[in-house]
Amino acid sequence: MDDVAYLRRLGLDELAGQAPSVPGLHALHRAHAERVPYECLEIWLGQPTGIDPAESTRRILAGRGGYCYHLNGAFSALLHTLGYQVTRHVGGVQGNAGQPAGASANHLVLTVTGLPSADAPGGAWLVDLGMGDGLHGPLPLEAGEHRQGPFVYRLRPSEAEPGGWRFDHDPRGSFLGMDFRAEPTGMSAFAGQHEHLSTSPESGFVRVATAARRDATGADIVRNLVLTRVGDEPARTELTSRDDYFTALADVFGITFAEFTAAERDNLWTRLATAHEQWLAS
Repeated sequence: MDDVAYLRRLGLDELAGQAPSVPGLHALHRAHAERVPYECLEIWLGQPTGIDPAESTRRILAGRGGYCYHLNGAFSALLHTLGYQVTRHVGGVQGNAGQPAGASANHLVLTVTGLPSADAPGGAWLVDLGMGDGLHGPLPLEAGEHRQGPFVYRLRPSEAEPGGWRFDHDPRGSFLGMDFRAEPTGMSAFAGQHEHLSTSPESGFVRVATAARRDATGADIVRNLVLTRVGDEPARTELTSRDDYFTALADVFGITFAEFTAAERDNLWTRLATAHEQWLAS
């Protein structure tokens, strides 16, 4: 783990060598949410990735992002290197009420312990960069409602995972909620679901090219060729041209595709335009 390079990617060079702290954890989480995009575009480029945290870290340092296994996997490695007591957990996100609650392993969750504060007397925090339009900063792992910017979240004991926790998203969010188990886990627990999410025709990542970025006042989300702002000043924009799309990716999400050839970008645009036309027709 090149923690100096990672901190530079987050614009937090000053945290190098500092002891773990509540302000430090908040600064790390907020900077990661704002600077490292949630995205699944490698799937649409025909280049699905693995979930080894070292590989995910290399991609983040090169200017890209990923989804929960990548973002939380790499972030947990950074936190560990910086001295934080971080634990990985099996989680499960439900997009709507028709999906059963429980930790299906379609989501990797992090907690950090040993950092008591007035908000978290027990010293435990929910840390999660893999929910797209979810958290901007860490949440005290305490039952009740928690506000971050325009969004109100709820934490409570999970009814589906004894001893675990339930996160209820703001009603404006892109999914209903998430359960996670209390016990720690390794990255191998997510191999099967990662294969499904990155290859199955039933996967939302395979059906919709998505990127998201959270900040203090809301979230930006692009789904195929529709860019949406959720929060204090909601907006919706259809990206009708190739230039509009790639400009939005660069300006809003920091995704430049500098490492890909013009032919690869053309192929991505063709696939997106086709999927968008099919969506409009339906």
